[in-house]
Amino acid sequence: MKSYLDCIPCFYQQALKAARISGASEEVQREVLNNLSEIIPHFSLNTTPAEMGSKIYTMISKVTGKKDPYREIKEESNKMALKMYPEMKIKMKDAENKLLTAIRLSIIGNIIDFGIEGFDSISEKINKMLRIDFDSQVNSDGEHFDYFSFRQHLLDVDSVLYLADNSGEVVFDRILIEYLVTYYHKNVIYVVKGKPVLNDALVDDAIFCGINHYANIISCGADSPGVVLDYCSPEFIRIFDEAEMIISKGQGNYEALSGEPNPLFFLLIAKCPVIARHLGCNIGDFVLENSLKKKILPIEATESKE
Repeated sequence: MKSYLDCIPCFYQQALKAARISGASEEVQREVLNNLSEIIPHFSLNTTPAEMGSKIYTMISKVTGKKDPYREIKEESNKMALKMYPEMKIKMKDAENKLLTAIRLSIIGNIIDFGIEGFDSISEKINKMLRIDFDSQVNSDGEHFDYFSFRQHLLDVDSVLYLADNSGEVVFDRILIEYLVTYYHKNVIYVVKGKPVLNDALVDDAIFCGINHYANIISCGADSPGVVLDYCSPEFIRIFDEAEMIISKGQGNYEALSGEPNPLFFLLIAKCPVIARHLGCNIGDFVLENSLKKKILPIEATESKE
């Protein structure tokens, strides 16, 4: 996905927020914005917002001297999500369609984005969504929610490559991964970032949230807010190119990978007007987008209870 002029004000807002979270003085915050003003004119709109984000957060780290300003926020979001884990397991137990419920729970975790909102707002929104009766919700398949395509593709593969997004969100991913492993008997590889960037998940976050009990955890080798393939390790590129099915979480990964020809399924909440326009959906919509856009006839949607 290319960048748009609308992305530029957002770059400034997120840079300022990151500088403040790092504890930088007002003078250093101003330096961050001045440096960004020097970068922007040389930034091509034909590159992805994720690539621009990588340059911005590398600059912020150098100016502030903080390699991981979101570390405490990530730890708190992991703890917050783990407290919600028992409630999510009950929701899975009671669900008529367990796969669809697991997908929706995974997408709910995409609310955890401290580049956009604060902790209290995020916690309130998640708790509200967890009280929704998923089985009586909107149709399980639609223009931007390709559930039947997802399930059909899942039945045809042995393994799934799962691209993580934010810390805390990892626990919501765990619900879906557990079901993919225990019910569908899939081999899952969980991919995190190689170095700190925003509140994106790292190996330690995945282990703390228990992903290691169900999936192999690897790093993509990059530190961009989204899996930018040009920045990833050769080993990850090989795994990515060979993957039978790729679940890609979050807006950053959508920005970076939406043009790739691989079997990608994007799971996210459309939180940004640019993303919503690109997808053709509304802000706040749950999205399960099949990059292959294959038209698959609906099959039986209900999973048996375990």
